[in-house]
Amino acid sequence: MSYEITPRMSNPAYVLANAAPAIQNLVKAAREGGVPESTLELVHLRASQINGCGFCVDFGVKSARKSGMADEKLFAVSAWRESPHFSEEERAALALAEHVTRLADASDAVPDAVWDAAADHYDEKQLASIVLWVSVTNMFNRINVTVRQPAGVGI
Repeated sequence: MSYEITPRMSNPAYVLANAAPAIQNLVKAAREGGVPESTLELVHLRASQINGCGFCVDFGVKSARKSGMADEKLFAVSAWRESPHFSEEERAALALAEHVTRLADASDAVPDAVWDAAADHYDEKQLASIVLWVSVTNMFNRINVTVRQPAGVGI
């Protein structure tokens, strides 16, 4: 049995001529902070899971596998707190990603304890990279969920 999702429209990043290059520049900048690509893959996947973006979860899993991430780790991302597969650095980045993604869930959206844990493992440039990467991921999630971008289909 298959469930087919039909997009409501073309992806807005490609409808507006200046949007895609600007977004690609943000993606490039976020990768310049010195954070391991595997960590960026993990926080992208976690934010996408939280936001229910099937396209981004599918893309994120495929991208992480392509870069060599083990399936056991990928399967455990949604339950990272209870999994032995994540380093302390990755845990701090995942916690930060969750709080940046769930801003409306608490009056202190990113508590000092979460920020301080991340700052214990990452310098300012790396923190900037993680915050920007999670923010860009959230933007992708919101665009793709809104227009119903199907998972597994190129944009």
